[in-house]
Amino acid sequence: MKLIFKCLLVFGFCGTILAQAQISSFQHVIIVIQENRTPDNLFYNLCSAPFGKSSSCSTKPTSSQYDILTSNWLDKTSSSGVTQPTSIPLANDYDVSHSHDSFTTTCDINSSGTCRMDGAAETSCTGCSGVSNPHFKYVDNSTSILNPYLTLATSYGWANYMFQTNQGPTFPAHQFLFGGTSAPSAADDAIATFSDSNMNPSANNPIAGCIAPSNIHVNLVEADGKSGQTYPCFEHETLSDLLDDIDVTWKYYNPGSDSIVTAPNAIDHICVPSQTYGGTCTGSEWTSSVNFRPSKVLTDITDCKLAGVSWVTPSGANSDHANSNTGGGPSWVASIVNAIGNNPKCKDDEVYWDNTVILITWDDWGGWYDHEPPTILAGAQGDFQYGFRVPFLVVSAYTPAAYVDNNRMDFGTILRFVENNFGIAEGSLDFADARATGNLSEFFNLKQVPRVFQTIPARLDANYFINDPSPMTEPDDY
Repeated sequence: MKLIFKCLLVFGFCGTILAQAQISSFQHVIIVIQENRTPDNLFYNLCSAPFGKSSSCSTKPTSSQYDILTSNWLDKTSSSGVTQPTSIPLANDYDVSHSHDSFTTTCDINSSGTCRMDGAAETSCTGCSGVSNPHFKYVDNSTSILNPYLTLATSYGWANYMFQTNQGPTFPAHQFLFGGTSAPSAADDAIATFSDSNMNPSANNPIAGCIAPSNIHVNLVEADGKSGQTYPCFEHETLSDLLDDIDVTWKYYNPGSDSIVTAPNAIDHICVPSQTYGGTCTGSEWTSSVNFRPSKVLTDITDCKLAGVSWVTPSGANSDHANSNTGGGPSWVASIVNAIGNNPKCKDDEVYWDNTVILITWDDWGGWYDHEPPTILAGAQGDFQYGFRVPFLVVSAYTPAAYVDNNRMDFGTILRFVENNFGIAEGSLDFADARATGNLSEFFNLKQVPRVFQTIPARLDANYFINDPSPMTEPDDY
C-alpha cells in the first residue's frame, strides 16, 4: 500500500516503471546441457533438509511437490522385487550403460506398452567390479556439492516430467536438442528412422559428424524393429536455421569440433566439410557461431555479446557424467546463472537478467535408476521416442520461486518454447517440436516486475572456469 501511495504522489511514475519492466518475450535463451542423470539420482536431496523434507516429495505430486522416489526402487533381479538406494559421490568412478539396448532392457515394456522400469540391474556397467547395486544410487550431498542445483530447483522452476526425446545416449540426444531429430534427413524422420548410438567403432576414432573418418558410423533404429547404420553426416533443417531466417543470432558452446556433443558438426550445410571424409568444418555459420571453449559464454555475457539463443555444453570435468566429471558441474551451472543475474547494464542499457531465460537440462538418463515410466509414442515413432526422465530447471526473473510443473514434456518442448518466444510457428521443423504439445509458457509471468536476483552460492565461481588451464575433455565417452 505504501508503494502504491508513493506512486500516486509522483503522478503515476511507478506505473511507468512497471510498464517498462514488463516484457512480451525473452531477448536471450540459454540452453545449458549437462550429462547423464535422472531426477531420482541427482535430486534425491530435494526430499531432505535443508532443502526439503519427506513431505516435499511424492510419486503422485501436488503442484508444489517433487516427484522423487527415495526408497523401494524396482529391481526384478532382487528376491523382494525392490532395492534400497544408497549414495555415491557426484564424481564417482564407474559408468552404467545408457545405450538404446540398455533403454529397452531397463524399460522392460509390458504387453500394454508401458515400461515396468524394473530392468536396470540387467544392463552392463563399466568399472563396477565390487560395487553393490551400481545402478541404484543417488548422489551424496554431505559436502554440499549439489547445493547450487538444489538452490536453483527450489528458487525457480522445476519440471517433474521432462523426458529425453530419444531412447539412447548422447549423440542422438544432442541432435534432438539442436534440431528436433536424430534422423539423417526429414524423410527419414517421417518414417521413424533415427540414429540411436554414439560413434562406432569407438576405439581410436573418437571423431563425430561430417568430419569423421570413412569407417565411422552410427547405428540406426528403423520402423518395425529393423536396424542399420549410416555415416554420421546428416542434412535437414535445424532450430538454428529457423533463427537465421528471422535474423536471431545463435551460438553453440562446446569442448571440441569433433565431439559427439557438438551437434552442428553432423549437419552438412552447417559444417560444410572440407572433404568427403575427415577434414574440417568450413561453413560460415560454423565459423561464426560454434565456439570450442565453453567458458566463452561467461565472457560473452560480461562483454555484452550474448547471442539470441545459446547452447552450452561443458567439458567432461564439469558435465556430471559418471566416471569422468570432477564435481564441477553444479558450480559451472551456477556461474552461468550468476553471470546473467549479476551482469551490469550493457552500453545500450540492456540488463540481461530482465530479458534472459536459462533452461537447464541433462541430455540422457546415464543408466541411473528412475521410477517414472516415459510415455511411448504410438506407431513407428514409438520405436525411439520417448526416453527416460531427466532433470529440467527453468531460471528467469519471471519464474515464481519453488514453482513445480507437472506437465509431461520432452526436448521438443524446449524447441517449441524457442519458436514461440521468437515468433516462429510452433512445430515449424516438423520433428520433435511438432510432436510435443507444450511450450513452457506456464513457467513465466512476463507481466510481473522482474524478481531481484540473489546470487547462487557455489564452491567455484566464473573466474575459476574462465582461467581454468585444464584441457578440454569429452563430456561423454564413446
